[in-house]
Amino acid sequence: MIIIVKPGAGAEAVHELVESVHARGLKTSVVVGTEKTIVGVIGDTRRLDDDQLLGNPIVQIVKHVSEPFKRANRQFHPDDTVVEAGGAKIGGGHFALVAGPCSVESREQIIEVAKAVKAAGATMLRGGAFKPRTSPYDFQGLKADGLELLLEAKRETGLPVVTEIMNISHLPLFEHVDVIQVGARSMQNFELLKELGRSGKPVLIKRGLANTLKELLMAAEYVMAGGNDNIILCERGIRTFETATRNTLDLSAVPVLHELTHLPVIVDPSHATGVARYVKPMAAAAAACGADGLLIEVHNNPARALCDGAQSLTPAQFAETASLVAAVRSASRGGL
Repeated sequence: MIIIVKPGAGAEAVHELVESVHARGLKTSVVVGTEKTIVGVIGDTRRLDDDQLLGNPIVQIVKHVSEPFKRANRQFHPDDTVVEAGGAKIGGGHFALVAGPCSVESREQIIEVAKAVKAAGATMLRGGAFKPRTSPYDFQGLKADGLELLLEAKRETGLPVVTEIMNISHLPLFEHVDVIQVGARSMQNFELLKELGRSGKPVLIKRGLANTLKELLMAAEYVMAGGNDNIILCERGIRTFETATRNTLDLSAVPVLHELTHLPVIVDPSHATGVARYVKPMAAAAAACGADGLLIEVHNNPARALCDGAQSLTPAQFAETASLVAAVRSASRGGL
């Protein structure tokens, strides 16, 4: 349920309204927007009487929200959420260009790539320290040592860092990480999501390999239910019958999610296609359809990468991609 407050209602009156809802054993989320104030009600709203609420002189409209996601719902929060992480902003017109290697392999590698992507316009650095791999025999990442190297690259370049967590027990190691990534395979690790909700840190949630947009939003709802609204959603391709690409990039997810939620939505064309030469056109397409950012894998020597070299761009290729994306975004803002 959402309660839309009449313009001009005083803060004390809104507080009394909220307290009356709390008295019924329900939770609230109050959003003061540019044009109106909305009180989102979470819980069994059958405890509230619509007519009684409408009898309150400051209440303008009472609406019931049918979707199971509440805090993530745009009806609860009409204005776009802007997530801030390490000085970078994502959403609400702020575009994030997140780039770096699939895996942190060495000090030289991560710092060289970090400097290169920053020079090309990246606003954040990505890099995997804990790697979920299909085969137990594949490189699993440098783990805690990889995190330290990633943070060293952050200190060298000033770029905020994004990296994936796989286990709740690792959370203390992520104290200085700017954005914690929940990978596609962990999207429905509900205990992990709950813990991240209590952490307060920005969280990037990747859509699962075969999950619906509703399920992605419910994953975000788990984090938000813990009090953490700093969520970034990521479309990274889904599993279909097509085998020409690693996954099938569902770009329709971008406008659909923007319609359903106030949370920023970014796109990962690297994991979606799995082929380096397709990353540039799909990155441009993602920018054209209104994505709030891109997550792109870049390696200084893709042929020798320990993980996902086939989909990684060289620094020069990333610079070309970043220039094209900037041109597409400029043209889109001009009404093209």
